[in-house]
Amino acid sequence: MLKVGLIQQSNHANIESNLVKLEKNIRYCASEGAQLIVLQELHNSLYFCQTEDTELFDLAEPVPGPSTNRFGALAKELNVVLTLSLFEKRAPGLYHNTAVVIEKDGSIAGKYRKMHIPDDPAYYEKFYFTPGDLGFHPVSTSIGKLGVLVCWDQWYPEAARLMALNGANLLIYPTAIGWESSDETEEKIRQKDAWIISQRAHAIANGLPVVSVNRVGHEPDPSGQTNGIRFWGNSFVAGPQGEILTEASNDKEECLIVDIDMKRSENVRRWWPFFRDRRIDAFGGLTERFLDE
Repeated sequence: MLKVGLIQQSNHANIESNLVKLEKNIRYCASEGAQLIVLQELHNSLYFCQTEDTELFDLAEPVPGPSTNRFGALAKELNVVLTLSLFEKRAPGLYHNTAVVIEKDGSIAGKYRKMHIPDDPAYYEKFYFTPGDLGFHPVSTSIGKLGVLVCWDQWYPEAARLMALNGANLLIYPTAIGWESSDETEEKIRQKDAWIISQRAHAIANGLPVVSVNRVGHEPDPSGQTNGIRFWGNSFVAGPQGEILTEASNDKEECLIVDIDMKRSENVRRWWPFFRDRRIDAFGGLTERFLDE
């Protein structure tokens, strides 16, 4: 069994207070026996992509840098593996949305740069983030190979599949997704259900557990053009048949602790041998943008 901690947290403008709360929650998860602790997307700050503002690039930091040093020391102290989500400054004018895995000894085990970058009202990520260039490769750690992807990546079955084909033992999605207040109730339900269903489908199609950690709470739009985002939480873990192992609320900060049977994937893949039956000889069209006549 692998004991995993998920930290679903609301964020505020004061970065240090966010970090202090994160550290408190990490310590709680470790005290409950968590070996792997997963944090939400861009966990240090507010979700700054609601507007396009060049001054907000000052939030970015190098990797390695202050956050990997701070959380690395904490991981070493608590003997846990941490999955971070950072605004990476790679070079002047070149920035990424980057997940970093910290090993139990405090070192950087590896990183993943978000590949799919959205550009929607209140989610102006293309202004800030260059698409990743590290491919879909799991990070090898003392607890297994972690297929870490980030938020918008979770809508793409190709990304999950390539992580699985590269030997991932589980899929991890740090996330920041929510509702705009003008959406009708029925539309909000459709959006959240689609988000859950798509990730459970990745678990089923690949015979792997999925860990998805979303932020929670309302964050106003600094420009006043929208009513801000109410992040819907609902962090969850699904097993390799899509079964829900644990699930958080839509409106509360929560730390979830869950046991994942890492041996179950082997049995599920024997029962449902999707990898055996894939027609790889007929999938060439997947590398095309669209199959025009």
